[in-house]
Amino acid sequence: MFVVATMAVPTQLSVVPLFILMSRLGWIGELKSVIVPGLVTAFGVFWMTQFLRDSLPTELVEAARTDGCSLFRTFWHVALPAARPAAVLLALFTFVGSWTTFFWPYIALGSDNPTLPVALQLLKASYFKDYSMIMAGVVTATIPLVLVFIVAGRHLVSGIMQGAVKG
Repeated sequence: MFVVATMAVPTQLSVVPLFILMSRLGWIGELKSVIVPGLVTAFGVFWMTQFLRDSLPTELVEAARTDGCSLFRTFWHVALPAARPAAVLLALFTFVGSWTTFFWPYIALGSDNPTLPVALQLLKASYFKDYSMIMAGVVTATIPLVLVFIVAGRHLVSGIMQGAVKG
């Protein structure tokens, strides 16, 4: 319940404590300060918990334990294959959300080491805007998203189909 409640808190409220933590770790200006906080989210915990609760029967886990599987082997051979479609979709959602984020990378990295959304903003000059350069930057920023969707498309369809079949 607490994890779901944290999703109601705006991201802007966590910027000051996150900045203090990253500065104490010495990560300000480094890509680690953008990557590490985005790895585990409340949405991801909620997503995977709900998916595994609905798609992984306890009988299957008990059968693996009865057959002599250790806890790690049960996770590796039973739970992980069942969670693969949801994990791929979560990775897709996390990647798209992180790739398009502007606010935190702008604060943590500044203009010295910008991410693509920050770099696109920096392309805008105060008096003249070179729209051809901005559009080329937008296309460059979109190409990785399209490639990730192509790679994850197979898992996207299998995850949708797995959730659609009842029985």
